[in-house]
Amino acid sequence: MTKDAPNILVINPGSTSTKIALFCGERVVFDDEVRHSRKELDRFHGIMDQGQFRREQVTEALAARGVALDEIDGFVGRGGLLRPVPSGVFKVNRKMLTELRNCKHGEHASNLGAIIADGLARQTGQAAYIADPVVVDEFDDVARVSGHPAVPRRSIFHALGQKAVARKVAAKLGKRYERLNLVVAFLGGGGTVGAHRKGKVVDVTNGLEGEGAFTPERTGALPLLPFVKYILGKKLKCGDVAKIVTREGGALALLGTNDLRYIEQKVAAGNKRYTLVRDAFIYQIAKDIGSMATVLAGKVDAIVVTGGIANNKALVRDLAKRVRFIAPVHVMVKNSEMEALASSALGVLTGKTRAKVY
Repeated sequence: MTKDAPNILVINPGSTSTKIALFCGERVVFDDEVRHSRKELDRFHGIMDQGQFRREQVTEALAARGVALDEIDGFVGRGGLLRPVPSGVFKVNRKMLTELRNCKHGEHASNLGAIIADGLARQTGQAAYIADPVVVDEFDDVARVSGHPAVPRRSIFHALGQKAVARKVAAKLGKRYERLNLVVAFLGGGGTVGAHRKGKVVDVTNGLEGEGAFTPERTGALPLLPFVKYILGKKLKCGDVAKIVTREGGALALLGTNDLRYIEQKVAAGNKRYTLVRDAFIYQIAKDIGSMATVLAGKVDAIVVTGGIANNKALVRDLAKRVRFIAPVHVMVKNSEMEALASSALGVLTGKTRAKVY
C-alpha cells in the first residue's frame, strides 16, 4: 500500500457493530462497518468481554482489504466512559485502559474504542489515541445542579459527532465555530441535544442516563416516582434498570421495534399507534432543542440535526417545522465521527497537536 501521508486506522465500536476506516492523511482509503449479530454477542457476559472478539474481527476485515498492521502509523478509537475531561486528543495509557476495562465510570460500547486501538497498536509498537470522548465536560456550573445533591447532572453525550458537525456548519456559514451559538441534535439509537456557545458545549441532554427525548432504544426522561414504583414492584436490579433505560426503552418498548424505516411504513399505511409514537418522538426532540435555545438566551445562529436518523427525510422535515422559528435548520446526513477521529490523530502524528495525558 503506497502512501504520501500517515496511514491512520479509526475504530468506532457501537452496540452491534464496529466501524473501521483507514485514512491516508485526510483521504479516506476505505470505510467499513463490521456487523456483529445478536447471536455472536450473546455469548459474552458483558460489553467488556467482547474486546478480543471484536479486535479479531477488525484484524480479519483489514486482511480482507489487504492491509497489514505494520503499514499503519497511528491507531485512534472512539473515547468511552472516563472521568470528565476537556475536549481534545488523549494518548491511551494504562490508567485509561484500567478504568475502561473495570467500567469505573460506566459500561458502554465506546469503552472498547481505546481497548481495541491499543491492542492493535501494541502489535506494531505504535501509540493509540482517543479524541473527544463521550465525557467531554464544558458545562456551566449552573448546568450541573439537579434537585438532589447526591445526583448531580453529568456531561455525557456524542461529543465527537456533535463537535464535528458543528465545525462543518460553521465552515458552511463562513464563520469560526468559536464565534457561533448552535443547538446540535445527534439522533441515533441514542440521542443527545447540546447547547454550543462559542465553541463550548455548556449544557446537553445526557441520553445515556435517562435525560431528554426517548429514542428508538432509550427511554429518555421518565416520570420519576412511577418508574421507581415499577422498579420496586418488579424487584429489578441496577443492571436490569440500566438495560431498560439504554437498550429496551423508547420505540422498542412502545412498538416492539427500533426500526424507524418500518415505523415510517406503518405511519404511511395510516396506523394510528405508530403515528402517535412517531409524533411524540419528534415532539420531545423539539422540546429538547427549545430548552437548549433558552440556555443560549434565544441567541441561536443555527440548529444542526445529525446522526443516523438524519437520513429519515420525512421525520427531519416534520421536526424542522417545529423548531425553525428559532433558527435555520441544517441537516448533516454524513457521519463525521470517523473523519474527526482521523483528523485528531493526524494532528498528533504530524506534530501540529500535542496529545493530552489522561
